[in-house]
Amino acid sequence: MSFDRYSADVLSGRTPHHKRKPVSVEVPARRGLVVEEVMTGWVGAVVRVEKSGGQHIVVLQDRRGSVRTFPLGPGFWIDGKPVTLIAPGTRTALARPTRTASGSVAVHDAPERVARASRIWVEGTHDAELIERIWGDDLRIEGVVVEILRGVDHLEAVLQVTAPTPDARVGVLVDHLVAGSKESIMVEHVRRQWPQDALLVVGHPYVDVWQAVKPGVMGLENWPQIPRTVEWKRGILAHLGLAHATQEDVADGWRAILSRVNSYRDLEPELLGPVENLIDFVTTDPEPA
Repeated sequence: MSFDRYSADVLSGRTPHHKRKPVSVEVPARRGLVVEEVMTGWVGAVVRVEKSGGQHIVVLQDRRGSVRTFPLGPGFWIDGKPVTLIAPGTRTALARPTRTASGSVAVHDAPERVARASRIWVEGTHDAELIERIWGDDLRIEGVVVEILRGVDHLEAVLQVTAPTPDARVGVLVDHLVAGSKESIMVEHVRRQWPQDALLVVGHPYVDVWQAVKPGVMGLENWPQIPRTVEWKRGILAHLGLAHATQEDVADGWRAILSRVNSYRDLEPELLGPVENLIDFVTTDPEPA
């Protein structure tokens, strides 16, 4: 009997003839991971893990955008198999990796660090989720917070409020930062307003950060050319044979792509270099006066 992840009865695939109880394995609750909560049958993607009332909880978002929170731990299924969700970076019973997804040396059992005054800003949610997927462990160790601009058009206004200084640096990742683009014009304008030891703006050449994922991750030789009359993300999802009619479909499609990104090797160097530069910039202590 096949397992129906959306069935109201999560145990419907089992029979009285089962003699061995499935062994639950520990799985980090990384953003985008789709799980089912056993008691309620709620199926959703991990949005975040946080502390509440002295315990860790996981926030799950279903395909309609509704969210619910559950205690982190046992009681979840992934593809019909029981799992115990743990906070990303938590020590598990399994052999712990020696490298993070970014390729950095893994630091285990490090104490939580107070967030730095310095920040990294990105244009959209998908940029932030991709950075969390690959560099999340590193950023938590360094105490770096990633903020969302909601578009490069808001960059100058955000900088006026945040007022970067050498002690509270701002690093910005901009999409489609190529010569002659509107993005490059905006960036040059803001660069002239703040000193280089307070603000660093870098970018990648892609119109959308989805393109920074190597096409081979999705079984493609190249990302397809999408007609200008078609929204790029919907065109990509259509090419992949995924639902694409609604914004919910686009969100589900991105989660499907993101779930296949496991390390820096799955990303193009045109994104890797700029992000590494930003992390170095916001974690480097200013020169003494």
